[in-house]
Amino acid sequence: MSTERIPFERLVEAIETVLVEAGASPEVAGILALNHAGCERDGALSHGVFRVSQYAETLRSGYLDSVAEPRVERVSSSYLRVDAAGGIAQLALSRARDEISRAVEEQGVAVVAIRDSQHHSALWPDLEPFADAGYVAVTAVTGGEPTVAPAGAHRAVLSTNPFAFAMPIEGAPHLIADFATSSMSYGDLTLAAQAGRSVPVGTGVDAAGGETTDPRAIVDGGVLLPFGGHKGAMLSMMVELLASALTGGDFSFEAQRDKPGGAHSTRTGQFLLVIDPDRGASTPFAGRASRLVQALRDAGMDRMPADHRYRTRAEAETLGIPVTPAIRELLDAAD
Repeated sequence: MSTERIPFERLVEAIETVLVEAGASPEVAGILALNHAGCERDGALSHGVFRVSQYAETLRSGYLDSVAEPRVERVSSSYLRVDAAGGIAQLALSRARDEISRAVEEQGVAVVAIRDSQHHSALWPDLEPFADAGYVAVTAVTGGEPTVAPAGAHRAVLSTNPFAFAMPIEGAPHLIADFATSSMSYGDLTLAAQAGRSVPVGTGVDAAGGETTDPRAIVDGGVLLPFGGHKGAMLSMMVELLASALTGGDFSFEAQRDKPGGAHSTRTGQFLLVIDPDRGASTPFAGRASRLVQALRDAGMDRMPADHRYRTRAEAETLGIPVTPAIRELLDAAD
């Protein structure tokens, strides 16, 4: 049976239409459309079209300010503070990008502290442009409402708290890793619950604190667990310290204040570090990095971060993006 496919540009257009109708400014709608269509194209369905209706509901709730004007302040030669003013983090980053580039060109490094921002997507789209420029980039975002309880905690205090890094690799696509510090992203958990799929033991616990493989039991009153036990919990704590304590954004446990029903994204913060790896290096970074990647492949590690995404992207660019039921619903809404 043949699968219907559409061009990337058609999906971008449909997402833009739906978001503008929900109250997004054309600029915000355009940024989010490229972001989520890119996630869908690359096979990251939990951060693709699945999120568009959530953004639309958040816009209609009035919680997401679609006309917010980010304020960028360069407080030192290499340190930027950005107030997203309750808008999307991607717009704040877009407005700060020129200053980030100048700081890296002048000083070899830029530290960026974004506060009062809403980030409801994957992190790799934030970082890929920096790797394109030959830079190393690291980012962390306080994920939102508390949904994760580390061992010993009797309630959720942390969120899924994603962390990502991007590295240029000589002779190969960029190495970009993007992962939640919880056992599973909340988007993947929600999709599993909707599809009736089970999840591995250790993903989370139910409302009574018992182990479960039923994602619906985790969503309905339960909590996720950090990956890797206490080590994952400490990484999650590090994310909140960088993305909230350092930036001035809300911690997860503070993020529910004034959040209305129907809002899905949350006002927190984002930390970003961008480095020119060849500033002062004895040998070009990308070449050295490629040696490590090759050593790992030679040892039998046949899948690197982003490998699957790049393969899926290449297929979509040739054949088009497969039309899932979620995409069909979106297209119908946009027409």
